[in-house]
Amino acid sequence: MYNLFAYGTLMCDDIMAEVSGCCLSFVAGTLKGYSRRSVKGEYFPGLGPDASGIVDGIVYRDVPDSAWVRLDRFEGEMYVRRDVRIELSNGIVLPAATYVVHPEYLDHLEASDWDFETFLRNDKTRFQKGYRGYRKL
Repeated sequence: MYNLFAYGTLMCDDIMAEVSGCCLSFVAGTLKGYSRRSVKGEYFPGLGPDASGIVDGIVYRDVPDSAWVRLDRFEGEMYVRRDVRIELSNGIVLPAATYVVHPEYLDHLEASDWDFETFLRNDKTRFQKGYRGYRKL
C-alpha cells in the first residue's frame, strides 16, 4: 500500500471511489516543484515541472495494489506515475505517488492554472460523462 497525491478530478472522493474501486481516507497536502495547468480542450489538469510551483491537493492514504491498476488505466498514456514528497499542514512530510504529464505531452498544457472550484461548479458532470479513461476501467 502507498499514498496517492491527487490534485485534479480525483480530489472528488466520489470520482476517486469510482475509479479506484474503494473508499479511502484523505488529508490535505501540498506538492512543491510543479504547477497544475489546464489541459488543452479538456476539463482536467496536468502537472508539469515548475521549480517555484506549489500545488494544493489531497493525499489518499494506503491505496491498495488493486486500485493502482485501475488508476493507471484511468490516467492513460499522457500521464506517468512519479514518487513525490507531500507536505501536510502540520509540517509532516509523506511519501506519495502522483500522476504527472509525460514529457512528450507537456505541449498539451495551457499556460493557465486549473481551478478545482470552477471544475466542481461547471465541468464535473461533463467530465464524468465524457472522459475516455472511464471506458478503460
